[in-house]
Amino acid sequence: MGYILSDKTEGCIFCELPKQNNDRENLILYRSSHTFIIMNRYPYNNGHIMVVPYLHSPSLDGLNDETMLDLMKVTRHAVSSLKKTFMPEGFNIGINLGKVAGAGMETHIHLHMVPRWAGDTSFMTVFDDVRVIPEHVLSTYDKLFAALHP
Repeated sequence: MGYILSDKTEGCIFCELPKQNNDRENLILYRSSHTFIIMNRYPYNNGHIMVVPYLHSPSLDGLNDETMLDLMKVTRHAVSSLKKTFMPEGFNIGINLGKVAGAGMETHIHLHMVPRWAGDTSFMTVFDDVRVIPEHVLSTYDKLFAALHP
């Protein structure tokens, strides 16, 4: 409901949010030279984060080698930090390329990382597309921020 009622940002949120000086408010957890980690404000599961290149591109073809390498290094760091923080039993990690593939922000490529636990998709998701997130998003932010910045 928060998303439905909120003012929508003009332009690309993945280009605009890193320019602001409000990382906690914008849920930006970590910055590297070519990418940043941001929490999904409307997560599929607790700890759902995204690794996003600063370079605006709808596809992998638009990313240079330095950005591609940084994307994978930051993804590795994020997985390690999520493991330490939440002890998940697995992960879904992926990139949705194009609207038909499920990309909600199809003009700026980003990698989703969703920690998974046995039984985390209970009947709630099946019956009514409801997700149960056991912790406030800013509490999760604080834990992950500490893990990403040892």
